[in-house]
Amino acid sequence: MYLKIHKEPGGGRVVAVCDRELLGQTLTEGDIQITISDYFYGNVPASEEEVRHALADATNANIIGKRVVEIAISLGCIERSSYLMIGSVPYALFIQ
Repeated sequence: MYLKIHKEPGGGRVVAVCDRELLGQTLTEGDIQITISDYFYGNVPASEEEVRHALADATNANIIGKRVVEIAISLGCIERSSYLMIGSVPYALFIQ
């Protein structure tokens, strides 16, 4: 997985995580199109432990991919019914 933490004005942060094989792809589902770029999701590989820690502490997250969405569900960050499918790829946003 790739992980990047964006700092927000006022001290918040947005955690962006994607499954490794998705980086550089553009996914389309109906009117929705998402480009999974290293600018937003980063280009440094992250371990599952690093991703778990970042999501557990996140105030705001943008995640895409089967592995990272399953991690977010296991942590209680999102419900299984609360993510979108873009093609065959799960995508979720959450604010805590």
